[in-house]
Amino acid sequence: MFIDSHCHLDFPEFQARLPEVLANMDAAKVSHALCVSVDLPDFPNVLQLAQDHPNLYASVGVHSDYEDTPEPSLDFLVETALKHPKIVAIGETGLDYYRMGDRSYESMEWQRERFRTHIRASIASQKPLIIHTRSASEDTIRILKEEGAERIGGVMHCFTESFEVARAAMDMGFYISFSGIVTFKSAKDLQETCKQVPLDRMLIETDSPYLAPIPYRGKTNEPAWVAKVGEFIADLKNVPLEELANHTSSNFYQCFQIIRN
Repeated sequence: MFIDSHCHLDFPEFQARLPEVLANMDAAKVSHALCVSVDLPDFPNVLQLAQDHPNLYASVGVHSDYEDTPEPSLDFLVETALKHPKIVAIGETGLDYYRMGDRSYESMEWQRERFRTHIRASIASQKPLIIHTRSASEDTIRILKEEGAERIGGVMHCFTESFEVARAAMDMGFYISFSGIVTFKSAKDLQETCKQVPLDRMLIETDSPYLAPIPYRGKTNEPAWVAKVGEFIADLKNVPLEELANHTSSNFYQCFQIIRN
């Protein structure tokens, strides 16, 4: 059985077809999925999904790329995470300089401060972090170290960086999660990184509705297709598919401190 460690089932693409999406998960032997929060206005929908479905979990947090949205306070993140048992993580959070454009480095300080708030909430609540990093890996690793994120760990989601970045994250107790991007023909460097990440530090995800893996690229992604990510990585690393599935599922439970039923 596979687990989708990162998806967005509250997004509009799924509202009219959630029963179908859940049935597709079951048919593909995807047992669980983590629905990840990106802002506070939509967070109640994320939480409701987890509360309504035994095989779904939730996180709480505000995405690093959402600028014009209510800012989460440390107290809100901690209290919310501790109040609801189905919330298993803080995030997604991190840094994203990809769309910085002509803006100065200093103008992105709001992202760095938001990131620090999430790390502090993670440590205080003892809920692991879900990290998004894009064009900002040096600052991401630096701030994680400065804030003592090794005390809680978490996952580097939708990983596209070098093995050196992966190793720095793993040294702080983080897992490395690969999405459908790893299946793309253009992702040769990422595939080489994937080969080097040990199975006991690896998760798989869809980040649906985005980044559908081969052979579904260009379509609306969904949690069932995390199985295709798993199949590709098992072949890439030359390990039995069952071994890949068992490792990534066990890692999910360990990373997010979930008691396996």
